[in-house]
Amino acid sequence: MMNNKIVSSSHPHSDSENEKTAIVTEVKVDETSDFKRGIRFWAILIGLGVTNLLGALENTVVTTSAPFIVTDLRLLDGDYIWITNAFFVARRWVTLVIVAIFTLGSGICGGANNGAMLIAGRTVQGVGSGGIIMVIDIIVSDLVPLRQRGKYMAVVLAIYGVGTTLGPFIGGEIVERTTWRWVFYINLPIGGSALVLLYLALHVNYNKEMTLAQKLKRIDLIGNSILIASTVSVLFALATGGSQYPWSSWRILVPLILGLFGFFLFGLFEVWGFSAEPVMPPRLFSSRTSIIVSINTFLNSALLYWVIYFLPVYFQAVRLYGPAYTGVAVLPQSLVGIPGAAISAIALSRWGKYKPLHFIGFALFALGIGLFSALNENSSRALWATYQSIAAIGAGMVLNTQLPAFQAPVSEADQAASTAAWCFVRTFGNVWGVAIPAVIFNNQITTLAHRISDATVRDLLLGGNAYKYGSASFVTSLPHPVQDEVISVYRDALHVVFQVGVAWAGLAAILSLFEKEIPLRTELETEYGLKDTASGNDNKS
Repeated sequence: MMNNKIVSSSHPHSDSENEKTAIVTEVKVDETSDFKRGIRFWAILIGLGVTNLLGALENTVVTTSAPFIVTDLRLLDGDYIWITNAFFVARRWVTLVIVAIFTLGSGICGGANNGAMLIAGRTVQGVGSGGIIMVIDIIVSDLVPLRQRGKYMAVVLAIYGVGTTLGPFIGGEIVERTTWRWVFYINLPIGGSALVLLYLALHVNYNKEMTLAQKLKRIDLIGNSILIASTVSVLFALATGGSQYPWSSWRILVPLILGLFGFFLFGLFEVWGFSAEPVMPPRLFSSRTSIIVSINTFLNSALLYWVIYFLPVYFQAVRLYGPAYTGVAVLPQSLVGIPGAAISAIALSRWGKYKPLHFIGFALFALGIGLFSALNENSSRALWATYQSIAAIGAGMVLNTQLPAFQAPVSEADQAASTAAWCFVRTFGNVWGVAIPAVIFNNQITTLAHRISDATVRDLLLGGNAYKYGSASFVTSLPHPVQDEVISVYRDALHVVFQVGVAWAGLAAILSLFEKEIPLRTELETEYGLKDTASGNDNKS
């Protein structure tokens, strides 16, 4: 079996010289023979794809079923936000444990008999999902050279696309034909299959010289604690501000200020703290490209969930589609976006240029979101399908080309650390991609509620409950004068939600122009490649 540890000629010697060194170095290598691609390699890749399917389903399957879940469990005010945010905030055995945790969380969610149990289950799921997202990228980084990772991530993306494509439709069909609990129970057989496949195929090298106690000491417990506490504090303020309490209330201002101060404190601790392995090592952000890509990763992941969670509200509360048909209506997001992501990843591997992909992608994403703000109750199917396709192709172009750009300026030895940091930024964006549009949406509903002549209906939608009642079954149950008024309120509130989204996507497009095009390494240097299971020896030089 060939050696997995190949010294890269573009290996930078210092953080401050990362970009300069990478730019002037010419890598010469046979791109087809620098790492092994055997049966186990493909088994691992497929296993990672099936694992990713878990996260893909749970990212989208609840978007069409959320109003029914919220109503059945009697979640009040802005608590529905925590069904999603609890999910986000929260190598071999690590990977297996991660998948097992996610599967356990799915079982808890399916058996939930109240809102607290559901949120607890989603938190457990979130722990597993966060690990799934990170470990997939880390494992691929340890098996495939940077320049070629796009081609193999395209395989994982193809399987991921199945989940995101079918998720909304499956969620809609489930709540119409059976109980919403199967939205979560469906993960049990998938998780079990992923566990078996990865257990059999995933055998990789690891550092045998470091004890478990030494490894645990390297975990940035303080940094993680500060960050999680700060995030939860700010999210509480955003979720309840303007709904349960006025924005001027001390119950909103105190957690908001403490949370923002916590972010500042987290930054200081990462730079000057005493953790052996900071959760966000400052050296990873020593270049202009890394900083821009991290900002744009945050913006892109936020915008993805911006659309995923609020476009279904348009279809159900404005166009009056049922949950199942809403699942069909959002299919263009995946049918166009995921193939677009795979094609752009392959193009990145072929030409090694990420800057044009980023600019064009964000520009198209901004255009598509802007067009969403023009949709109304009379918009044709061709129109909303075309608008979604434009946004989806743009989002897809940057979906999986951000990580290679973030990894390019740092040394090969820092690939795992950079992958973990990048995945954290992406997940952090997911949290805000639900919380921020929810705040905008709730505040717009409050502003526009005076249009509704029926005081009882008006009161139902206030206090952060509009998302809960954003279903065709509720709207069509109202008499026609009131029904039209409610539709207009939902329509115009969503217009503002998407208009703000345009500004975020536009900012990302502008920032991408300032990225530096750094050649992507075509050689692999890692301690954690595939283990030669036949001989039991590590693949090291």
